[in-house]
Amino acid sequence: MPEPTPSPASPSVARHRVWKLGTDIDTDVLAPGHAMKHGIDTIARYCLESIRPEFANQARAGDVIVAGPNFGIGSSREQAAAVLVRLGVAAVIAPSFSGLYFRNAFNVGLLLLTCPEAALLEEAEEITLATSNASRPIVTSSAGKHLACEPISEFLMDMVRNGGLMNQLRRQFGRDTHAS
Repeated sequence: MPEPTPSPASPSVARHRVWKLGTDIDTDVLAPGHAMKHGIDTIARYCLESIRPEFANQARAGDVIVAGPNFGIGSSREQAAAVLVRLGVAAVIAPSFSGLYFRNAFNVGLLLLTCPEAALLEEAEEITLATSNASRPIVTSSAGKHLACEPISEFLMDMVRNGGLMNQLRRQFGRDTHAS
């Protein structure tokens, strides 16, 4: 699978439009099985088609997804995180994530913010993310309410900043890690 296109380099504080989803968003909704035989660009066209058919065509670089608990449950397919990166999603904010999805997301450079109060954010709201202090990322609603998120290790934030684990390793070792 080709590597996803990293989400746009975001400053430590930026404004983002919210796409609000429900609970238990599974990997089959993010990367539908019927599209899995294709490359990431094709899979991305079908992202969320069963619950938000307009999403893949209307998502803009820098948008965020806000969801209920258990985001990313289901299969371990990495493409379920990679499609969001390909579509330019800056972050997913939810009270909890599947463990496998959490690992896959950071591996492809997708920022996940675990925020118990995510439900307070509204569809199409313009929010701000402050992630310069990984030990205390903050989401600010358009009404000015600050929602604290769980800390993120600096190692994981570096993966997001570098566009995923493979890009981080290339930068760290100064060479193409695919070369033998």
